[in-house]
Amino acid sequence: MDKKNINHNHSPDFDSMDQWLRDYFLDPKTEHDDHTLFKIDIYETDDHWIVEAVLKDYVSSEIKVRIEDTDLLITAQKHASLTSPFQKKERTIHFPFKIIHHCVTAFFQNGILEIFISKTQNGLGKNRYITLP
Repeated sequence: MDKKNINHNHSPDFDSMDQWLRDYFLDPKTEHDDHTLFKIDIYETDDHWIVEAVLKDYVSSEIKVRIEDTDLLITAQKHASLTSPFQKKERTIHFPFKIIHHCVTAFFQNGILEIFISKTQNGLGKNRYITLP
């Protein structure tokens, strides 16, 4: 599969992305959701934006990652057991650009979900689930 560079029409404005990151972490709802649902951090490298979610009480088969237009949806839902009902937690991160146009991969290990959104490689351009290996 050829890896192509992001079409500049779909590229985010990096200055507005920096401002969005500052606003996201200063939003009281972000802090509230970190404490009541699960903690999320967002990092930036030269090639990726990395979303990290702490999901220590879950296994990979209980986690779903979906991208829809500008939104990244992370859902963690415990499998039903005789002693407890379904326990579902979900967070949505609204990016200031369409992440569907970016290559997105995800990995889950030791209770940490890492989602990599490429700054340089094209995605499929449509809503989709991201498979966890």
